[in-house]
Amino acid sequence: MSQFHRRALLGGAAATAAFGALPAHVARAQAANTVKIGILNDQSGLYRDVNGPGSVACVRQAIQDSGVAARGVNVEVVVGDHQNRPDVGSTITRQWIDRDNVDVILDVPTSSVALAVNTIVRERNKIFLNSSAATSDLTGAQCSPNTIHWTYDTYMLAKSTGGAMVRAGGDTWFFITADYAFGHALERDTSGFVRAAGGRVLGQVRTPFPGTTDFSSFLVQAQSSRAKVIGLANAGGDTINSIKQAAEFGVTRRGTKLAALLMFISDVHSLGLETAQGLVCTESFYWDLNDRTRAFTQRVLPSMPGGLRPGMGQAGCYSAIMHYLKTVAEMGVPAARASGVDTVNRMKAQPTNDDAMGEGTIRPDGRRMQPVYLFEVKTPAESRGAWDYYKLLQTTPAAEAFRPVGEGNCALVRS
Repeated sequence: MSQFHRRALLGGAAATAAFGALPAHVARAQAANTVKIGILNDQSGLYRDVNGPGSVACVRQAIQDSGVAARGVNVEVVVGDHQNRPDVGSTITRQWIDRDNVDVILDVPTSSVALAVNTIVRERNKIFLNSSAATSDLTGAQCSPNTIHWTYDTYMLAKSTGGAMVRAGGDTWFFITADYAFGHALERDTSGFVRAAGGRVLGQVRTPFPGTTDFSSFLVQAQSSRAKVIGLANAGGDTINSIKQAAEFGVTRRGTKLAALLMFISDVHSLGLETAQGLVCTESFYWDLNDRTRAFTQRVLPSMPGGLRPGMGQAGCYSAIMHYLKTVAEMGVPAARASGVDTVNRMKAQPTNDDAMGEGTIRPDGRRMQPVYLFEVKTPAESRGAWDYYKLLQTTPAAEAFRPVGEGNCALVRS
């Protein structure tokens, strides 16, 4: 168990002790009207900036903005670091549910961890609100009546970014792929779009996950293939290091294009516009997209670590908890806690709407639907100031952005 997770559990124990100091009837009333949210993500590794403490800040902002306290709903939050390891994530999830009465597991970047959590939550009839694991299998063969997939997935990323690169003439590809469930799914889905458009995949190389910061040999293999596009089927620190080293080797100066298939605004910030300019990426949230996203960002910014602007995974946590707490307030805490499936069904039955992610719906397979945005990273001369990084190339309507519901092989749809 990580030191961070132990601190989270100690915090939960302190909260329980505080209840004990109250009169018994007051403590029982508070407990009966309390829901517990477990934020499970990478607090210390290569996904820290894209999730980590920023997701926690966004969840706490959602609790405040939801107004549920005025309706008698108490909310407790515990936080765990899964270290990008399925065994650690599984252990924390079981302890939270079996010992600490956690009702909702949230966020969970790293698809291999998310798939493990998905199974445990279904067994225990709790709720999994996935914001940051990308594998489209969560609404496909591994779909669950207890899970909702918010924010983005590999099919959407492949269709938007991959499709745009092919249309721009990138008809031969070589993939540098993180060797776990997310990377495999992103390579698989992007390869499908490349081939469907008449392109070819010339090869791929799998990179250790986690475990490498040196991508030089992988970039050499990619260049040797003479592919027009090098597809980066990775994320976070791996994406940053791949792009930095590609720039050092002059990869793009030789005419090869880089496709950052999953890139976050914190990645662009780490790279700097001089290095990241011209890259194309797909997001379902951008802090400067409209008046509502700017208002949300202004509220949460004082709590964001290091002055970072929220990225789409963190904004997805806000959106998911806003919708969950609205549902809990309508159902009543005892009913919402009694059955994860019933609560998820209630969440699916009504539209979502919040300042971070706007309006949306949730399909029977658990896919949360909303428009998707293709951005190009600005040049230093185009940027008007701090964090002004993106220019919008196109907006894809929700119905076109995600995999058709009948094509995912989800048992919830077949039944």
